[in-house]
Amino acid sequence: MQIVILIYPNMTQLDFTGPFEVFASLPDAKIDLVWKTTDPVRDVNGLTIVPSASLADAPQADLLFVPGGFGQATLMDDDEVLGWLRQQAEGAKYVTSVCTGSLVLAAAGLLTGYRATSHWHWIEQLRLFGAEPVSERVVIDRNRITGAGVSAGIDMALSLVAEIYGEPIARTIQLGIEYDPNPPFDGGHPDRESPEIVDALKARLAGIEEARWEVAEKAAARMKEGVPE
Repeated sequence: MQIVILIYPNMTQLDFTGPFEVFASLPDAKIDLVWKTTDPVRDVNGLTIVPSASLADAPQADLLFVPGGFGQATLMDDDEVLGWLRQQAEGAKYVTSVCTGSLVLAAAGLLTGYRATSHWHWIEQLRLFGAEPVSERVVIDRNRITGAGVSAGIDMALSLVAEIYGEPIARTIQLGIEYDPNPPFDGGHPDRESPEIVDALKARLAGIEEARWEVAEKAAARMKEGVPE
């Protein structure tokens, strides 16, 4: 199983390190972390990750995975990355994402006509690209598997392992990493959190809200017109 994970500046590292831990437990997994060069990449909080291959040298993925993060907005206007994703998706058995990584797939035209999810704050942007937003932890539509925000990456990866290898192997991996969620607060989604806390977080994101929507709208227009390969 050749797994190719796109990493990029200002991503959210937990988006990919959670699924990475699950995928790395597969006996036949070969995982490559891919960016434009093999120079170290810094995530949004400063963690440095070293790619194992460049876009040009990346192997063909059986499983293509795109994490999210604030750097995702830049990728939605990056012809090199979007073209590479389209090329990889043609030969991939599974095209997957977590959080706003789904918006990168959408900008590449890879979620048009598919049900998909993303981080709760940005999920409605999927409609711009002809995808159907579904507010669920993991959404499986044919060979497109998308996870909700950040921590949902582990759920997405385990669900995908169950799809490919069967539930016993997925459950064994879940046990091995002791994925037994018991969060201290039942408030990880706005439907279960107080309006005050939801509003406080939305206020923190307000400074980038308009710009992120503009980026998404422009990317959707370009995608619908046909982005040059």
